[in-house]
Amino acid sequence: MKKIGFVDFYISEWHANNYPAWIKEVCGENSLDFELAYVWAEQDISPVDGRSTAEWCKEFGAEQCATIEELCEKSDVIFILAPTNPEKHLPYAKAVFPFGKPTYVDKTFAQTLCEAKEIFALSEKYGTPFFSSSALRYEKALDDVADCRNITVFISGKTVDEYIIHDVEMVVKKLGIGADKVMCVKNGKQMFFHLGYADDRSACLVYAPFGLPGDTIMESATEGKTVKSRSAIFNELIADILRFFEDGNVSFDTAQTLEAMKIRDAVLSSCGKCGEWISF
Repeated sequence: MKKIGFVDFYISEWHANNYPAWIKEVCGENSLDFELAYVWAEQDISPVDGRSTAEWCKEFGAEQCATIEELCEKSDVIFILAPTNPEKHLPYAKAVFPFGKPTYVDKTFAQTLCEAKEIFALSEKYGTPFFSSSALRYEKALDDVADCRNITVFISGKTVDEYIIHDVEMVVKKLGIGADKVMCVKNGKQMFFHLGYADDRSACLVYAPFGLPGDTIMESATEGKTVKSRSAIFNELIADILRFFEDGNVSFDTAQTLEAMKIRDAVLSSCGKCGEWISF
């Protein structure tokens, strides 16, 4: 049985609270031998629900580690979580990657493109296999239009900083790399980010802090379609993570991870320059 270690800023948060059940489910469906065994959290008390690391570990049957180094020594594979604190991912990678254990880094991958490149450099230095992704990459409805050239995606959430990565991940999956300009247009609290490319590709990323439809609009040279979200995206994500832990192969071009960070940086910069094209 391969032992999984969770590294987090504070452990009682939505991803850590739900991943263990999905790991068990995916392992059962695919005859995989993984179990959550170890936890290290920088902050003991969760601001989400006031639960301590020890209380969380008791509920989920995991061992609390005193240091991140102890967790890395004991674990076979590692999740770097802290999904709402991407500023923690680089320092955690600096601690985890020297151990060379296969690692998944939760979304948002890094705070900036510069920090993302540092994480890639650490992986190369220590030979540590890793990948990162939003769960929205695994939305099966995205496969409904082949050779997509134009796409409109929707996301909601507390802040654009935290949630826009989901829109970006879907766009990069469908259009690949090569975005070079963005323009922000606001309509009340709604934000529309128009993404441009040197060729005929284009995207519109729609964000609002309240609920939005789960639709995705895609066009190719021959067809256009509006599709609705319908898949169990987190089960698909966990299945891909565990497969990666088994064979070390990332299921997509990791250049797309840096592309997503490049677009996210540009999107956030454009918020203060509405109506202007920002080249990047």
